[in-house]
Amino acid sequence: MAEAPSPSISRRLPPGEATDRWTGARHGLPQAYRPADLIVLGIGVMIGAGIFSIAGRQAATMAGPGVILSFMIAGITSLLVAFCFAELSSALPTSGSAYTFTYVIFGEVWAWIVGWALLMELLLATAVVARAWSLYAAQMLTDLGVRMPGPLAGFTGQVKGFDLFALFILVALTAVVALGARVGLRTLWIIVIAKLLAIGAVIVVGATHFDQKNLSTIPVPAAPAGTAEDTLHSPLLGILFGQTSAFGWFGIFAASAVIAFAYIGFDVVATAAEESEDAPRSIPRGIIRGLVIATVIYIAVALVMVGMTSYDKIDSNAPLANAFRQAGDGFMVHIINIGAVLGLTTVVLVLLVGLTRVLFSMARDGLIPRQLARLNRSYHSPTRVTLFIGGVAILLAEFVPVLTLEPLVVIGALFVFIAVACGVIRMRRTMPDLPRGFRVPFSPGVPIASILACLWLLVNLQVITWLYFIAWMAFGVLVYLVYGRRHSVLSGIRPPGGALVAEVRGRHRR
Repeated sequence: MAEAPSPSISRRLPPGEATDRWTGARHGLPQAYRPADLIVLGIGVMIGAGIFSIAGRQAATMAGPGVILSFMIAGITSLLVAFCFAELSSALPTSGSAYTFTYVIFGEVWAWIVGWALLMELLLATAVVARAWSLYAAQMLTDLGVRMPGPLAGFTGQVKGFDLFALFILVALTAVVALGARVGLRTLWIIVIAKLLAIGAVIVVGATHFDQKNLSTIPVPAAPAGTAEDTLHSPLLGILFGQTSAFGWFGIFAASAVIAFAYIGFDVVATAAEESEDAPRSIPRGIIRGLVIATVIYIAVALVMVGMTSYDKIDSNAPLANAFRQAGDGFMVHIINIGAVLGLTTVVLVLLVGLTRVLFSMARDGLIPRQLARLNRSYHSPTRVTLFIGGVAILLAEFVPVLTLEPLVVIGALFVFIAVACGVIRMRRTMPDLPRGFRVPFSPGVPIASILACLWLLVNLQVITWLYFIAWMAFGVLVYLVYGRRHSVLSGIRPPGGALVAEVRGRHRR
């Protein structure tokens, strides 16, 4: 009679197993990233959709000129969490990022829950940004006077339904990622430099039209409508305290929760740890430096945006482009379009890299089919999982109205951020002697502050977003109980850790 699996709630992955068991194996990833590459990786994924749309949209509908404070709040929250990611990445430099951190610190059940949230965050973000890429690409061609042939016009630049541009970008970048990290890295460097030049032009030219009066206009908070639909689409905090209005301090904090979407991505840098040189030191530096650079750029663009145009005159559909049109600099529209297309290209590319690494790690641990963890011998890349995840992203982008699900990316990320901050506190107590290349300053103060900041942003998300998230996580628990718990590489293995290590090694040698 086969031995029943050991209780998964008691199964934890030893730290040495998380970082050493794959070295030189067919499931181990080759090194590809230098310290500077990690900064570019972070900038590539963080600076994209938000730089050209979120600032204007939130200024027009929620925060007014206070959107600058919203960016600061979201940036500070992200920086607090980045410190926590930096410490855990330096202690556990592996491709699984928050999923593996949780596996080592809290155990398999919590690892699955965090990994499931990560998959939702990164997969939806990939599909959302691919759709946004299509919209910007179509707008760029229109502004350049290029017309799509009649039969194709209805299948390009669409908000929902089948879209050829979204299909093209996902197929192209999935192929780039499947060919290996070095191919994707060269592509990333070229595109990041080009988009930073475009953003620099936007800031410099926009600053010449800056009017301080636009910053001093204080919008009056709007009264809540009070319908059932408004309740579902109102921030949870507003429902709890009877306040659902836009603008004012409430609007600033509500906007900061949405703006957190712009900063999501610094955590993706941690997924490259297994492929990085001197990961215990280079990963923390890459995460923090990339985030600081992105925050400065975001605030600069937001300042230019609200300084050029009064918040009540901002076109929320194309805020920057229309601001330059009103200022008489129509040529900047082309720069913005090109910068947006380039920026969103790097976002999709890095999200695919991070997503494949997380799923690759879960497959190695047996929580999803282990066949996905095989490396391609020619490219030394997890080609199987890359093609699989690229296919799923295409299905989502083409057949699901993903642009309406953007807040789910934020709630998934904030949930993962809280888990990582809790992990720092617990690891300091349970594994104080584990070597670290970086330590969070003023711990446990900083991790606690990051938890509170994330919780604050969470309660500023809409009620319907919470309902969708709860449904997704409940489905994930069901998947784990049906498949992951029984197929885990730790299934049937009981503590203590010494026996666990020997058995796991024996399984993977076979």
